[in-house]
Amino acid sequence: MHPNGHPGGVWEFGKLRRLVWPIHGHELKKFLPMLLMFFFISFVYSLLRNTKDTLIVTAPGGGADLIPFLKVYGVIPISVLYMLIYARLSNSLSKERLFYAALSPFLVFFLGFAFIFPIRESIQPQWLPHLPPALAALTAMVRHWVFCLFYVMAELWGSVALSLLFWTFANDTVKVEESTRFYALFGIGANLALIAVKFANHFIHAMERHLIQRHPMENWTAYVILLMGVVVLCIATILLIFRWINREVLTDPRFYSRAEQRARDAAQPRMSLGEAFRFLLHSRYLLWIAIMVIGYGIAINLIEVTWKTHVGLLHPHPKDYQDFMANFSLATGATTLFLMLFVANNVIRIGGWTVAALATPVVLLATGIGFFGFILFEDASAPLLATFGTTPLAAAVLFGTVQNVLSKAAKYSLFDPTKEMAYIPLDPESKVKGKAAIDVVGARLGKAGGSLLQQLLIAIHHSLRAVPGQIAVLLLLVIGAWILAARRLGRAFARLTR
Repeated sequence: MHPNGHPGGVWEFGKLRRLVWPIHGHELKKFLPMLLMFFFISFVYSLLRNTKDTLIVTAPGGGADLIPFLKVYGVIPISVLYMLIYARLSNSLSKERLFYAALSPFLVFFLGFAFIFPIRESIQPQWLPHLPPALAALTAMVRHWVFCLFYVMAELWGSVALSLLFWTFANDTVKVEESTRFYALFGIGANLALIAVKFANHFIHAMERHLIQRHPMENWTAYVILLMGVVVLCIATILLIFRWINREVLTDPRFYSRAEQRARDAAQPRMSLGEAFRFLLHSRYLLWIAIMVIGYGIAINLIEVTWKTHVGLLHPHPKDYQDFMANFSLATGATTLFLMLFVANNVIRIGGWTVAALATPVVLLATGIGFFGFILFEDASAPLLATFGTTPLAAAVLFGTVQNVLSKAAKYSLFDPTKEMAYIPLDPESKVKGKAAIDVVGARLGKAGGSLLQQLLIAIHHSLRAVPGQIAVLLLLVIGAWILAARRLGRAFARLTR
């Protein structure tokens, strides 16, 4: 019998149920549509992420070397332009209308892409003047402008739909007490979306055969048309769910308080990039968190582009590459869910903050050594690998895949929670302003830093395939700085939480 008078077994079961499913019955009206909304946004992002890489990496004259240039000269300018328009519209539209206006361009673009893709060869330039090797990537961007525009819009979907629209909406409408229970389950929903990509891939392949029977066309063209249909349907579903929440949930005083939201808005700081840098330089503690965030962004960028180059060599046909990336999404989602549910809490509880924070860079370092080892010693390892019926290229792709799966899973299940825990012992001003500053600096430098380093290597050596050793050295330096910052932050965290 429990001290409060409840039978022991019943009390333990109730405690377990609250740990696994902390949502109250009356909250399902609010929680489930928001979870579905986040699921579909994440699902679309996973589909687009795989497809954008497939189009660029397997394009004739394209390749993964194009990605650093696209991120800097395509994604960043379009993102800035989009945010300027978004800021202007936010001054004249209500929050509900702003959401529709922000998401509608994606609906129109991906619907239009389904019609443009079959005629892509006729609208893309077939001949361009020969440029020096250092500028070949810029020529390829013009030659494949349809694919490049798709890449930019797919990247923009992640920034706008996931980071901006959903989390702005969630932070506006989810109460503080609800957020402690809702947000963790949203993360699980995102990983279920990764797993769902694999099943969606099977469904599209099945429908593809029916489409080709009615309208003869190339398999890959049929696949992309059907994929865009799925994307458009999902975006339309997101808009409908959002409308339903505004009509049926936010009108219920149990779920939404305008007074509480106005107080939260007033407390939220707004920082420019310069202000964020100045604030971070006044606190070593916050600077170490920023180094960790930037370190992850640069390290994963350095490895991903090299890995995608080798995946493209192993799977040069677009459909094969797309199928491979669907399997990768499945593996990432399943591994992340396993770590979230069964490993992360125990690592943090038993090993402590520092051990949990070091897990992600250590995983990146260990698997990165294996990945670049196969690339650097390709000729020497070929005879040994042949006895196992494989090749250095296949082995490198395998190690790179394991590396990417484990690093992303560790990031979501261990790196992100420990990063958020690091803010807890800070004073209120440092906690709020420090997080805002790190979000500004870390997001921008993490994404752009790796791309700029790769562009420099391409400008000097004409291709990233020619410089795996230099990339490996850069990776070691970045991860070394990340580990050093994590260890020092761990000691400071321990002092503040004694």
